Amino acid sequence: MARPDYHGGMPVFKRIDHIELLTAEPQRIVDFYTRVLEFRERSRDRIPSTPLGPLDLIYLELGGTTVEVMHFPEAQRPLAPAGQGLGYRTIALEVSDMDEALAHLRAKGIEAVWGPVRKPTYARAEIRDPDGNAIELRHWIGARSL
Repeated sequence: MARPDYHGGMPVFKRIDHIELLTAEPQRIVDFYTRVLEFRERSRDRIPSTPLGPLDLIYLELGGTTVEVMHFPEAQRPLAPAGQGLGYRTIALEVSDMDEALAHLRAKGIEAVWGPVRKPTYARAEIRDPDGNAIELRHWIGARSL
């Protein structure tokens, strides 16, 4: 196994800093992540000038992970290349108990689009956010935990 690169005695690459989520409806996404998935809104920012015009940013946090909600309110051209949609491929949220997580979501009107699939070391299911982006729910069983 290759040894990681080090700079000044520290690994060059330490962790995932954030996940970017591009949306056309930022408040709808913020409401979903904060009200349904219990993320906390950390801050908002605006970059006044980019090639697509102003960029509004909303930073959401859960368990040390940041989702950066991105919105170009004045974009004059498509935000995503042809054949690709807004959003991301998927994120996975670790849950402490799959059944409790699914019951919590059901109480808020959110149903799993598939699962749960149960294996000896984990259970997983998937939901969708309001833009249709996949969110995997992962329950590690036993000693393994991410």
